[in-house]
Amino acid sequence: MGKPTGFQEFDRELPKKLPPEERVKNYNEFESLYGDEELNHQSARCMNCGIPFCHSGCPLGNIIPEFNDAVYNKKWEDAYQILASTNNFPEFTGRICPAPCESACVLGINKPPVAIEEIEKHIIEIAYSKNLVHAVAPLVKTGKNVAVVGSGPAGLAAAAQLSKAGHQVTVYERDDKIGGLLRYGIPDFKLEKWVIDRRLEVMEKDGVVFKTNVEVGKDIAADELVRNNDAVVLTGGSTIPRNLNIPGREFKGVHFAMDFLKQQNKRVGNSKFEVEDILATGKDVVVIGGGDTGSDCVGTSNRQGAKSVKQFEVMMQPPSQRTQHMPWPTYPMVLKTTTSHEEGVDRFWGINTKEFLGDENGNLRALKVTEVSWELDVMGRPIKFTEVAGSEREIPCQRVFLAMGFLNPQFDGMLDNLGVELDDRKNVKAKEGIYRTNVSKVFAAGDMRRGQSLVVWAISEGRECARKVDEFLMGYSTLESKDSVNQFEQVFNH
Repeated sequence: MGKPTGFQEFDRELPKKLPPEERVKNYNEFESLYGDEELNHQSARCMNCGIPFCHSGCPLGNIIPEFNDAVYNKKWEDAYQILASTNNFPEFTGRICPAPCESACVLGINKPPVAIEEIEKHIIEIAYSKNLVHAVAPLVKTGKNVAVVGSGPAGLAAAAQLSKAGHQVTVYERDDKIGGLLRYGIPDFKLEKWVIDRRLEVMEKDGVVFKTNVEVGKDIAADELVRNNDAVVLTGGSTIPRNLNIPGREFKGVHFAMDFLKQQNKRVGNSKFEVEDILATGKDVVVIGGGDTGSDCVGTSNRQGAKSVKQFEVMMQPPSQRTQHMPWPTYPMVLKTTTSHEEGVDRFWGINTKEFLGDENGNLRALKVTEVSWELDVMGRPIKFTEVAGSEREIPCQRVFLAMGFLNPQFDGMLDNLGVELDDRKNVKAKEGIYRTNVSKVFAAGDMRRGQSLVVWAISEGRECARKVDEFLMGYSTLESKDSVNQFEQVFNH
Protein backbone atom coordinates (compact mmCIF):
# COMPACT_ATOMS: atom_id res chain seq x y z
CA MET A 1 0.00 0.00 0.00
CA GLY A 2 1.66 3.17 -1.20
CA LYS A 3 0.18 5.53 1.40
CA PRO A 4 -2.27 4.32 4.05
CA THR A 5 -4.06 7.68 4.23
CA GLY A 6 -3.90 8.45 0.50
CA PHE A 7 -7.58 7.75 -0.17
CA GLN A 8 -8.50 10.28 2.53
CA GLU A 9 -6.09 12.98 1.40
CA PHE A 10 -6.48 12.99 -2.37
CA ASP A 11 -9.52 13.26 -4.61
CA ARG A 12 -9.87 11.50 -7.93
CA GLU A 13 -8.56 13.69 -10.74
CA LEU A 14 -8.24 12.87 -14.42
CA PRO A 15 -5.69 14.38 -16.82
CA LYS A 16 -6.66 17.60 -18.51
CA LYS A 17 -8.22 17.55 -21.98
CA LEU A 18 -8.18 20.09 -24.76
CA PRO A 19 -11.44 22.07 -24.88
CA PRO A 20 -14.04 20.64 -27.30
CA GLU A 21 -13.78 23.56 -29.71
CA GLU A 22 -10.06 22.84 -30.13
CA ARG A 23 -10.05 19.04 -30.33
CA VAL A 24 -12.73 18.80 -33.05
CA LYS A 25 -10.32 20.53 -35.43
CA ASN A 26 -8.31 17.33 -35.93
CA TYR A 27 -8.24 13.59 -35.26
CA ASN A 28 -5.42 13.56 -32.69
CA GLU A 29 -5.69 12.31 -29.13
CA PHE A 30 -6.46 15.23 -26.83
CA GLU A 31 -5.84 13.98 -23.28
CA SER A 32 -2.65 15.02 -21.53
CA LEU A 33 -0.64 12.89 -19.09
CA TYR A 34 -0.39 13.35 -15.33
CA GLY A 35 2.53 15.23 -13.89
CA ASP A 36 4.78 13.29 -11.49
CA GLU A 37 3.00 14.60 -8.38
CA GLU A 38 -0.48 14.00 -9.82
CA LEU A 39 0.38 10.41 -10.75
CA ASN A 40 1.81 9.85 -7.28
CA HIS A 41 -1.38 11.16 -5.66
CA GLN A 42 -3.69 9.06 -7.82
CA SER A 43 -1.78 5.83 -7.14
CA ALA A 44 -1.78 6.71 -3.42
CA ARG A 45 -5.61 6.53 -3.42
CA CYS A 46 -5.47 2.72 -3.82
CA MET A 47 -6.25 1.14 -0.43
CA ASN A 48 -4.74 -2.32 -1.12
CA CYS A 49 -8.00 -3.87 0.07
CA GLY A 50 -8.01 -7.17 1.88
CA ILE A 51 -10.23 -8.48 -0.91
CA PRO A 52 -9.42 -6.41 -4.03
CA PHE A 53 -12.65 -6.65 -6.02
CA CYS A 54 -10.98 -4.76 -8.86
CA HIS A 55 -9.26 -8.08 -9.72
CA SER A 56 -12.58 -9.74 -10.44
CA GLY A 57 -13.98 -6.64 -12.11
CA CYS A 58 -11.20 -6.84 -14.69
CA PRO A 59 -11.62 -9.71 -17.19
CA LEU A 60 -7.81 -9.93 -17.35
CA GLY A 61 -7.42 -10.17 -13.58
CA ASN A 62 -4.92 -7.30 -13.53
CA ILE A 63 -2.97 -7.15 -10.26
CA ILE A 64 -4.02 -3.60 -9.52
CA PRO A 65 -3.05 -2.85 -5.88
CA GLU A 66 0.46 -4.15 -6.49
CA PHE A 67 1.13 -2.01 -9.55
CA ASN A 68 -0.35 1.03 -7.79
CA ASP A 69 2.11 0.50 -4.94
CA ALA A 70 4.99 0.27 -7.42
CA VAL A 71 3.85 3.48 -9.15
CA TYR A 72 3.63 5.31 -5.83
CA ASN A 73 7.19 4.25 -5.00
CA LYS A 74 8.40 5.03 -8.55
CA LYS A 75 9.48 1.44 -9.15
CA TRP A 76 8.73 1.64 -12.84
CA GLU A 77 10.17 -1.68 -13.94
CA ASP A 78 8.24 -3.48 -11.19
CA ALA A 79 5.05 -1.65 -12.15
CA TYR A 80 5.49 -2.59 -15.80
CA GLN A 81 6.30 -6.24 -15.08
CA ILE A 82 3.27 -6.58 -12.80
CA LEU A 83 0.95 -5.04 -15.39
CA ALA A 84 2.45 -6.92 -18.36
CA SER A 85 2.10 -10.25 -16.54
CA THR A 86 -1.66 -10.15 -17.12
CA ASN A 87 -2.19 -7.60 -19.91
CA ASN A 88 -0.39 -7.77 -23.27
CA PHE A 89 -1.57 -4.34 -24.41
CA PRO A 90 -1.98 -1.77 -21.60
CA GLU A 91 -1.53 0.99 -24.18
CA PHE A 92 -4.83 -0.11 -25.75
CA THR A 93 -6.85 -0.75 -22.59
CA GLY A 94 -5.48 2.43 -21.00
CA ARG A 95 -7.11 4.38 -23.80
CA ILE A 96 -10.32 2.61 -24.86
CA CYS A 97 -11.38 0.19 -22.10
CA PRO A 98 -14.61 1.14 -20.25
CA ALA A 99 -12.77 0.18 -17.04
CA PRO A 100 -15.03 -2.40 -15.34
CA CYS A 101 -12.26 -2.64 -12.73
CA GLU A 102 -13.13 0.86 -11.54
CA SER A 103 -16.78 -0.11 -11.10
CA ALA A 104 -15.60 -2.85 -8.71
CA CYS A 105 -13.15 -0.62 -6.80
CA VAL A 106 -13.91 -0.77 -3.06
CA LEU A 107 -13.22 2.95 -2.71
CA GLY A 108 -16.06 3.47 -5.18
CA ILE A 109 -18.62 2.45 -2.54
CA ASN A 110 -18.68 5.96 -1.11
CA LYS A 111 -16.09 7.93 -3.11
CA PRO A 112 -14.98 8.19 -6.74
CA PRO A 113 -12.93 5.07 -7.54
CA VAL A 114 -9.20 4.91 -8.16
CA ALA A 115 -8.26 6.10 -11.68
CA ILE A 116 -7.04 2.62 -12.62
CA GLU A 117 -7.32 3.00 -16.38
CA GLU A 118 -5.26 6.19 -16.45
CA ILE A 119 -2.61 4.69 -14.19
CA GLU A 120 -2.33 1.69 -16.56
CA LYS A 121 -1.79 4.04 -19.48
CA HIS A 122 0.90 5.92 -17.60
CA ILE A 123 2.74 2.73 -16.60
CA ILE A 124 3.07 1.52 -20.19
CA GLU A 125 4.00 4.96 -21.57
CA ILE A 126 6.69 5.34 -18.91
CA ALA A 127 7.88 1.79 -19.66
CA TYR A 128 8.28 2.63 -23.35
CA SER A 129 10.09 5.88 -22.53
CA LYS A 130 12.52 4.00 -20.25
CA ASN A 131 13.08 1.23 -22.84
CA LEU A 132 11.58 -1.43 -20.57
CA VAL A 133 9.42 -3.03 -23.27
CA HIS A 134 11.42 -5.77 -24.97
CA ALA A 135 10.87 -8.82 -27.12
CA VAL A 136 10.32 -11.84 -24.85
CA ALA A 137 10.05 -14.89 -27.14
CA PRO A 138 12.49 -17.68 -26.20
CA LEU A 139 15.47 -18.40 -28.45
CA VAL A 140 14.64 -22.11 -28.47
CA LYS A 141 11.54 -22.75 -30.58
CA THR A 142 9.10 -25.64 -30.36
CA GLY A 143 8.95 -26.19 -34.11
CA LYS A 144 5.16 -25.83 -34.08
CA ASN A 145 3.42 -23.52 -36.54
CA VAL A 146 0.24 -21.65 -35.61
CA ALA A 147 -1.96 -19.54 -37.90
CA VAL A 148 -4.02 -16.77 -36.29
CA VAL A 149 -6.83 -15.47 -38.50
CA GLY A 150 -7.75 -11.90 -37.58
CA SER A 151 -5.51 -9.19 -36.15
CA GLY A 152 -7.80 -7.47 -33.66
CA PRO A 153 -7.04 -7.47 -29.92
CA ALA A 154 -7.98 -11.16 -29.50
CA GLY A 155 -5.80 -12.26 -32.40
CA LEU A 156 -2.85 -10.11 -31.35
CA ALA A 157 -3.08 -11.34 -27.75
CA ALA A 158 -3.18 -14.97 -28.87
CA ALA A 159 -0.24 -14.38 -31.21
CA ALA A 160 1.81 -12.66 -28.51
CA GLN A 161 1.25 -15.44 -25.98
CA LEU A 162 1.91 -18.27 -28.44
CA SER A 163 5.10 -16.59 -29.62
CA LYS A 164 6.15 -16.20 -25.99
CA ALA A 165 5.71 -19.96 -25.58
CA GLY A 166 8.12 -20.60 -28.47
CA HIS A 167 5.76 -21.35 -31.36
CA GLN A 168 6.08 -19.85 -34.82
CA VAL A 169 3.02 -17.63 -35.31
CA THR A 170 1.65 -16.13 -38.52
CA VAL A 171 -1.22 -13.63 -38.32
CA TYR A 172 -3.51 -13.26 -41.36
CA GLU A 173 -5.46 -10.04 -41.91
CA ARG A 174 -7.78 -9.37 -44.85
CA ASP A 175 -7.37 -5.59 -44.64
CA ASP A 176 -4.30 -3.63 -45.76
CA LYS A 177 -2.98 -3.02 -42.23
CA ILE A 178 -2.83 -4.97 -38.98
CA GLY A 179 -5.07 -4.10 -36.04
CA GLY A 180 -8.65 -5.13 -36.80
CA LEU A 181 -11.14 -2.79 -35.12
CA LEU A 182 -8.27 -1.14 -33.25
CA ARG A 183 -7.06 0.09 -36.62
CA TYR A 184 -10.29 0.43 -38.60
CA GLY A 185 -13.05 1.05 -36.09
CA ILE A 186 -11.73 2.99 -33.10
CA PRO A 187 -11.35 6.65 -34.15
CA ASP A 188 -7.86 8.13 -34.10
CA PHE A 189 -8.89 10.73 -31.54
CA LYS A 190 -9.32 7.85 -29.08
CA LEU A 191 -6.41 5.70 -30.26
CA GLU A 192 -3.77 7.10 -32.57
CA LYS A 193 -2.44 4.37 -34.84
CA TRP A 194 1.24 4.87 -34.04
CA VAL A 195 0.34 3.25 -30.72
CA ILE A 196 -0.56 0.05 -32.60
CA ASP A 197 2.50 0.25 -34.87
CA ARG A 198 4.80 0.60 -31.88
CA ARG A 199 3.47 -2.63 -30.39
CA LEU A 200 3.62 -4.45 -33.73
CA GLU A 201 7.35 -3.67 -33.94
CA VAL A 202 7.88 -5.46 -30.63
CA MET A 203 5.84 -8.45 -31.78
CA GLU A 204 7.80 -8.68 -35.03
CA LYS A 205 11.02 -8.76 -33.01
CA ASP A 206 9.43 -11.66 -31.13
CA GLY A 207 9.19 -13.47 -34.47
CA VAL A 208 5.47 -13.00 -35.20
CA VAL A 209 4.83 -12.82 -38.95
CA PHE A 210 2.03 -10.54 -40.21
CA LYS A 211 0.38 -11.06 -43.58
CA THR A 212 -2.07 -8.40 -44.78
CA ASN A 213 -4.49 -8.35 -47.72
CA VAL A 214 -5.07 -12.07 -47.25
CA GLU A 215 -8.66 -13.20 -46.71
CA VAL A 216 -8.79 -16.80 -45.56
CA GLY A 217 -11.44 -18.66 -47.54
CA LYS A 218 -10.88 -16.41 -50.54
CA ASP A 219 -7.19 -15.65 -51.11
CA ILE A 220 -6.10 -18.83 -49.35
CA ALA A 221 -8.21 -21.94 -48.82
CA ALA A 222 -9.24 -22.52 -45.22
CA ASP A 223 -8.51 -26.25 -45.36
CA GLU A 224 -5.06 -25.50 -46.78
CA LEU A 225 -4.31 -23.29 -43.79
CA VAL A 226 -5.34 -26.12 -41.46
CA ARG A 227 -3.19 -28.67 -43.33
CA ASN A 228 -0.09 -26.48 -43.29
CA ASN A 229 -0.22 -25.57 -39.59
CA ASP A 230 -0.22 -27.45 -36.32
CA ALA A 231 -3.07 -25.27 -35.05
CA VAL A 232 -5.34 -22.51 -36.36
CA VAL A 233 -6.91 -19.82 -34.14
CA LEU A 234 -9.99 -18.00 -35.44
CA THR A 235 -10.25 -14.45 -34.06
CA GLY A 236 -12.07 -12.70 -36.89
CA GLY A 237 -14.57 -10.85 -34.75
CA SER A 238 -18.32 -10.28 -34.92
CA THR A 239 -18.57 -8.24 -38.11
CA ILE A 240 -22.16 -8.45 -39.36
CA PRO A 241 -23.95 -5.27 -38.16
CA ARG A 242 -27.53 -5.20 -36.91
CA ASN A 243 -29.71 -3.64 -39.59
CA LEU A 244 -32.85 -1.53 -39.30
CA ASN A 245 -35.23 -3.00 -41.87
CA ILE A 246 -37.93 -0.37 -42.01
CA PRO A 247 -39.50 1.39 -45.02
CA GLY A 248 -37.06 3.64 -46.85
CA ARG A 249 -33.91 1.71 -45.88
CA GLU A 250 -32.75 1.94 -49.51
CA PHE A 251 -32.49 5.75 -49.56
CA LYS A 252 -29.03 7.24 -50.09
CA GLY A 253 -27.61 8.57 -46.85
CA VAL A 254 -28.36 5.59 -44.57
CA HIS A 255 -25.12 3.83 -43.61
CA PHE A 256 -23.81 1.32 -41.12
CA ALA A 257 -21.68 3.01 -38.46
CA MET A 258 -18.64 0.85 -39.06
CA ASP A 259 -18.57 1.69 -42.78
CA PHE A 260 -18.46 5.37 -41.81
CA LEU A 261 -15.83 4.96 -39.08
CA LYS A 262 -13.59 2.60 -41.05
CA GLN A 263 -13.55 4.96 -44.02
CA GLN A 264 -12.50 7.89 -41.85
CA ASN A 265 -9.75 5.80 -40.23
CA LYS A 266 -8.45 4.98 -43.71
CA ARG A 267 -8.68 8.64 -44.72
CA VAL A 268 -6.63 9.74 -41.69
CA GLY A 269 -4.12 6.91 -42.23
CA ASN A 270 -3.72 7.68 -45.95
CA SER A 271 -5.01 4.23 -46.89
CA LYS A 272 -6.87 3.80 -50.17
CA PHE A 273 -10.52 2.84 -50.39
CA GLU A 274 -12.56 2.32 -53.53
CA VAL A 275 -16.09 2.96 -52.26
CA GLU A 276 -17.98 6.24 -52.42
CA ASP A 277 -17.19 8.83 -49.75
CA ILE A 278 -19.41 8.76 -46.65
CA LEU A 279 -19.25 12.24 -45.17
CA ALA A 280 -21.26 14.15 -42.59
CA THR A 281 -19.98 17.55 -43.73
CA GLY A 282 -22.78 20.11 -43.80
CA LYS A 283 -25.44 17.48 -43.06
CA ASP A 284 -28.05 17.00 -40.35
CA VAL A 285 -26.86 13.71 -38.82
CA VAL A 286 -28.79 11.18 -36.75
CA VAL A 287 -26.92 8.35 -35.04
CA ILE A 288 -29.21 5.45 -34.13
CA GLY A 289 -27.73 3.58 -31.17
CA GLY A 290 -26.59 4.84 -27.79
CA GLY A 291 -23.42 2.79 -27.24
CA ASP A 292 -19.72 3.48 -27.76
CA THR A 293 -19.90 2.98 -31.53
CA GLY A 294 -22.66 5.58 -31.70
CA SER A 295 -20.55 7.92 -29.61
CA ASP A 296 -17.64 7.45 -32.03
CA CYS A 297 -19.97 8.43 -34.89
CA VAL A 298 -20.89 11.59 -32.99
CA GLY A 299 -17.25 12.59 -32.52
CA THR A 300 -16.37 11.82 -36.14
CA SER A 301 -19.41 13.72 -37.47
CA ASN A 302 -18.45 16.81 -35.50
CA ARG A 303 -14.89 16.64 -36.83
CA GLN A 304 -16.20 16.38 -40.38
CA GLY A 305 -18.25 19.54 -39.87
CA ALA A 306 -21.80 18.23 -39.56
CA LYS A 307 -24.53 20.86 -39.51
CA SER A 308 -26.21 19.17 -36.53
CA VAL A 309 -25.81 15.85 -34.70
CA LYS A 310 -28.51 13.88 -32.87
CA GLN A 311 -28.25 10.48 -31.19
CA PHE A 312 -31.27 8.20 -30.74
CA GLU A 313 -31.69 5.40 -28.23
CA VAL A 314 -34.88 3.35 -28.03
CA MET A 315 -34.24 2.55 -24.34
CA MET A 316 -35.11 5.03 -21.62
CA GLN A 317 -32.40 7.26 -20.20
CA PRO A 318 -30.46 5.32 -17.55
CA PRO A 319 -29.96 6.75 -14.06
CA SER A 320 -26.92 8.87 -13.31
CA GLN A 321 -25.97 6.75 -10.27
CA ARG A 322 -26.32 3.16 -9.07
CA THR A 323 -29.76 2.03 -7.99
CA GLN A 324 -30.79 -0.79 -5.64
CA HIS A 325 -30.96 -3.07 -8.67
CA MET A 326 -27.28 -2.54 -9.56
CA PRO A 327 -25.35 -2.72 -6.30
CA TRP A 328 -21.58 -2.49 -5.98
CA PRO A 329 -19.44 -4.27 -7.25
CA THR A 330 -21.56 -5.15 -10.31
CA TYR A 331 -21.00 -3.19 -13.51
CA PRO A 332 -23.64 -0.42 -13.36
CA MET A 333 -25.82 0.53 -16.32
CA VAL A 334 -25.70 4.24 -15.62
CA LEU A 335 -25.72 7.27 -17.90
CA LYS A 336 -22.41 7.62 -19.72
CA THR A 337 -21.37 10.95 -21.16
CA THR A 338 -18.32 10.54 -23.38
CA THR A 339 -15.86 13.11 -24.66
CA SER A 340 -17.66 12.96 -28.01
CA HIS A 341 -20.92 13.94 -26.32
CA GLU A 342 -19.13 16.91 -24.75
CA GLU A 343 -18.27 18.11 -28.26
CA GLY A 344 -21.89 18.62 -29.24
CA VAL A 345 -24.92 16.36 -29.69
CA ASP A 346 -28.62 16.29 -28.88
CA ARG A 347 -29.43 12.98 -27.21
CA PHE A 348 -32.90 11.46 -27.44
CA TRP A 349 -34.10 8.60 -25.22
CA GLY A 350 -37.15 6.40 -25.64
CA ILE A 351 -37.48 7.13 -29.34
CA ASN A 352 -38.23 4.61 -32.06
CA THR A 353 -37.47 5.15 -35.75
CA LYS A 354 -40.37 3.92 -37.90
CA GLU A 355 -39.49 5.04 -41.42
CA PHE A 356 -36.76 6.65 -43.53
CA LEU A 357 -38.18 9.42 -45.74
CA GLY A 358 -36.58 10.42 -49.03
CA ASP A 359 -36.88 13.01 -51.77
CA GLU A 360 -37.66 12.50 -55.45
CA ASN A 361 -33.97 11.77 -56.19
CA GLY A 362 -33.77 8.91 -53.71
CA ASN A 363 -31.83 10.87 -51.09
CA LEU A 364 -32.65 10.72 -47.38
CA ARG A 365 -34.44 13.85 -46.16
CA ALA A 366 -35.99 12.93 -42.77
CA LEU A 367 -36.95 10.25 -40.25
CA LYS A 368 -40.43 9.39 -39.04
CA VAL A 369 -40.16 8.67 -35.30
CA THR A 370 -42.35 8.09 -32.28
CA GLU A 371 -41.74 8.23 -28.56
CA VAL A 372 -42.08 5.01 -26.56
CA SER A 373 -42.73 4.02 -22.96
CA TRP A 374 -41.30 0.84 -21.41
CA GLU A 375 -42.86 -1.78 -19.16
CA LEU A 376 -40.38 -2.85 -16.47
CA ASP A 377 -40.03 -6.06 -14.47
CA VAL A 378 -39.58 -6.20 -10.67
CA MET A 379 -35.82 -5.67 -11.10
CA GLY A 380 -36.36 -2.51 -13.09
CA ARG A 381 -35.36 -4.13 -16.38
CA PRO A 382 -37.27 -3.19 -19.55
CA ILE A 383 -39.54 -5.89 -20.95
CA LYS A 384 -41.41 -4.31 -23.87
CA PHE A 385 -42.31 -0.89 -25.15
CA THR A 386 -45.46 0.74 -26.44
CA GLU A 387 -45.67 3.80 -28.64
CA VAL A 388 -46.85 7.03 -27.02
CA ALA A 389 -50.05 8.11 -28.75
CA GLY A 390 -49.76 11.35 -30.69
CA SER A 391 -45.96 11.48 -30.51
CA GLU A 392 -45.24 10.64 -34.14
CA ARG A 393 -43.26 13.33 -35.96
CA GLU A 394 -40.61 13.91 -38.63
CA ILE A 395 -37.01 14.84 -37.88
CA PRO A 396 -35.02 16.32 -40.80
CA CYS A 397 -31.73 14.60 -41.59
CA GLN A 398 -29.58 13.73 -44.59
CA ARG A 399 -27.27 11.21 -42.93
CA VAL A 400 -28.13 8.29 -40.64
CA PHE A 401 -25.53 6.04 -39.07
CA LEU A 402 -26.79 2.70 -37.71
CA ALA A 403 -24.84 1.86 -34.55
CA MET A 404 -27.01 -0.85 -33.01
CA GLY A 405 -24.36 -3.50 -32.44
CA PHE A 406 -23.32 -6.64 -34.28
CA LEU A 407 -25.03 -9.97 -34.82
CA ASN A 408 -22.40 -12.60 -35.62
CA PRO A 409 -19.25 -13.30 -37.63
CA GLN A 410 -19.19 -13.50 -41.40
CA PHE A 411 -20.04 -17.02 -42.58
CA ASP A 412 -19.19 -16.70 -46.28
CA GLY A 413 -15.75 -18.05 -47.06
CA MET A 414 -13.69 -19.28 -44.13
CA LEU A 415 -16.35 -20.49 -41.68
CA ASP A 416 -18.47 -22.16 -44.34
CA ASN A 417 -15.41 -23.82 -45.86
CA LEU A 418 -14.17 -25.10 -42.50
CA GLY A 419 -17.55 -26.43 -41.45
CA VAL A 420 -17.23 -25.28 -37.84
CA GLU A 421 -20.31 -25.64 -35.66
CA LEU A 422 -22.20 -22.54 -34.55
CA ASP A 423 -23.94 -21.88 -31.26
CA ASP A 424 -27.50 -20.62 -30.74
CA ARG A 425 -26.36 -17.03 -31.34
CA LYS A 426 -24.64 -18.04 -34.60
CA ASN A 427 -21.16 -17.50 -33.19
CA VAL A 428 -18.45 -20.11 -33.59
CA LYS A 429 -19.10 -22.86 -31.07
CA ALA A 430 -16.10 -23.37 -28.81
CA LYS A 431 -16.70 -23.93 -25.11
CA GLU A 432 -15.25 -21.36 -22.72
CA GLY A 433 -12.16 -22.74 -21.05
CA ILE A 434 -11.55 -25.08 -24.01
CA TYR A 435 -11.75 -22.75 -27.04
CA ARG A 436 -11.54 -25.73 -29.40
CA THR A 437 -14.07 -26.12 -32.22
CA ASN A 438 -15.45 -29.33 -33.70
CA VAL A 439 -12.79 -29.16 -36.45
CA SER A 440 -9.46 -30.76 -35.64
CA LYS A 441 -6.67 -28.29 -34.82
CA VAL A 442 -9.04 -25.29 -35.04
CA PHE A 443 -9.67 -22.99 -32.07
CA ALA A 444 -11.73 -19.80 -31.71
CA ALA A 445 -11.59 -16.76 -29.43
CA GLY A 446 -12.80 -13.19 -29.07
CA ASP A 447 -15.97 -11.72 -30.52
CA MET A 448 -16.18 -14.52 -33.09
CA ARG A 449 -16.71 -16.94 -30.20
CA ARG A 450 -18.42 -14.94 -27.44
CA GLY A 451 -20.16 -12.27 -29.49
CA GLN A 452 -19.66 -8.52 -29.52
CA SER A 453 -17.85 -7.47 -26.37
CA LEU A 454 -15.17 -5.23 -24.84
CA VAL A 455 -11.54 -4.89 -25.90
CA VAL A 456 -10.46 -6.18 -22.50
CA TRP A 457 -12.55 -9.33 -22.99
CA ALA A 458 -11.00 -9.82 -26.43
CA ILE A 459 -7.50 -9.70 -24.96
CA SER A 460 -8.51 -12.08 -22.18
CA GLU A 461 -10.02 -14.51 -24.70
CA GLY A 462 -6.90 -14.41 -26.86
CA ARG A 463 -4.66 -15.14 -23.88
CA GLU A 464 -6.77 -18.00 -22.55
CA CYS A 465 -7.19 -19.52 -25.99
CA ALA A 466 -3.42 -19.39 -26.49
CA ARG A 467 -3.00 -21.34 -23.27
CA LYS A 468 -5.24 -24.11 -24.57
CA VAL A 469 -3.55 -24.14 -27.96
CA ASP A 470 -0.18 -24.53 -26.25
CA GLU A 471 -1.51 -27.41 -24.15
CA PHE A 472 -2.77 -29.06 -27.34
CA LEU A 473 0.49 -28.58 -29.21
CA MET A 474 2.78 -29.68 -26.41
CA GLY A 475 0.72 -32.60 -25.16
CA TYR A 476 -0.31 -30.94 -21.88
CA SER A 477 -4.01 -31.33 -22.55
CA THR A 478 -4.57 -33.29 -19.34
CA LEU A 479 -1.97 -31.50 -17.18
CA GLU A 480 -2.04 -34.45 -14.82
CA SER A 481 1.24 -33.86 -13.01
CA LYS A 482 2.14 -30.94 -10.82
CA ASP A 483 5.49 -30.60 -12.58
CA SER A 484 3.85 -30.15 -15.98
CA VAL A 485 1.52 -27.52 -14.54
CA ASN A 486 4.45 -25.61 -13.06
CA GLN A 487 6.37 -25.85 -16.32
CA PHE A 488 3.39 -24.51 -18.25
CA GLU A 489 2.87 -21.62 -15.83
CA GLN A 490 6.55 -20.64 -16.11
CA VAL A 491 6.33 -20.49 -19.90
CA PHE A 492 3.32 -18.14 -19.85
CA ASN A 493 4.13 -15.93 -16.91
CA HIS A 494 7.80 -15.10 -17.58
